[in-house]
Amino acid sequence: MKTAIVNLGTIVTGDWRRPTVPGDGILMADGRIAAVGTVPASDVAACDVVIDAGGAVAIPGLIDSQVHITFGDYTPRQKTVGFLDSYVHGGVTTSISASEVHVPGRPKDPEGVKALAVAAFKCFEHYRPGGMRVHGGSIILEPGVTEADLAEIAAKGVWLAKAGFGAVKTPFDYAPMIQAAKRHRMITTVHTGGSSIPGSSGIWADHLLAMQPDVSFHVNGGPVAMPDGDYARVLHESTMALQLCTAGNLRTTLMLTDMVRAAEQFDRLLIATDTPTGSGIMPLGMLYTISHLASLTKCPVEWAIAAATGNNAKIYRLNSGFLRAGCDADVVVIDACVGGSKNDALSALTNGDMVAVGAVVTDGVPRFVGRSRNTPASIKTVRVAECRLPRDFSGAAH
Repeated sequence: MKTAIVNLGTIVTGDWRRPTVPGDGILMADGRIAAVGTVPASDVAACDVVIDAGGAVAIPGLIDSQVHITFGDYTPRQKTVGFLDSYVHGGVTTSISASEVHVPGRPKDPEGVKALAVAAFKCFEHYRPGGMRVHGGSIILEPGVTEADLAEIAAKGVWLAKAGFGAVKTPFDYAPMIQAAKRHRMITTVHTGGSSIPGSSGIWADHLLAMQPDVSFHVNGGPVAMPDGDYARVLHESTMALQLCTAGNLRTTLMLTDMVRAAEQFDRLLIATDTPTGSGIMPLGMLYTISHLASLTKCPVEWAIAAATGNNAKIYRLNSGFLRAGCDADVVVIDACVGGSKNDALSALTNGDMVAVGAVVTDGVPRFVGRSRNTPASIKTVRVAECRLPRDFSGAAH
């Protein structure tokens, strides 16, 4: 399938070092981006679908790097069906499992946690709710899990490992398991801050520095933050990625963003939601956190978008998150909302406003074009200009 987006006002790349690219078009073919910037008219004419962006802004599909999935498009924590499909209407095109800890009656023995991770990985390998790519299957590190266990599931495709919910005596006990998982090229993630479920332990700087995971999950608190003094230690005494979550502490979100920029370590800053949890379901959570960084700190809005896209892609070794040739064709078109004080999406986010999601494309396939069911309407008209397929991409209205 060939898809083109034309008449774009701005193209935000997802790379904070080179945040925009000149031109007004994006060409996609066979699930990959073929060209960004100037797209010849002959290539547009050969497309199956042509989306006219009406002068709106294109950004990479948002990557939510902490989603508490279970199986299917269902969350037992909030007893809600279809939440992942709803996140697509918030511009999220990729979700990464924070471990299947919310599966009712989840197993806690080594064989059980291995089986759960493999099953979740396999279930989401080809299942794309609403068009979203879901990376399921993160093993929950429990006492008794050995390096041989990790090698076994890594050979079956599991590439995520999560520490923080296991029945360890102390968080320091996670350190050898984290290092073993790393030896098998697994991305290791760790709960950070106060305890979020009964029986788990709070995890602070001393623990993180002993473990040295790839990612400190919800470092701003999930929902309870570390002491302020721990942030400088984690920032300056490690290289781990520092993930900010919508369902966390806003004050520490802003504080850490400024610290990371001052330390010239922005590649390490990631945005996620840490949902669904007790904080609820947040289809627009990624966009809200982008607007918080852009409006309440000195972080440029394009950088905030990169923290939700390209930075996540780099840390998690994904072929998405950037608008560049060869990357996965996941593109979101955004604009200022009708009735707001700003006339374009980037100005709206910098003003602290929500933006309208006018179109979402994943794997080169339009999932909806015109209006998200979760945002107000856009000022500019985003529409399907040409469609040579027997299909309607308008999506569902409110």
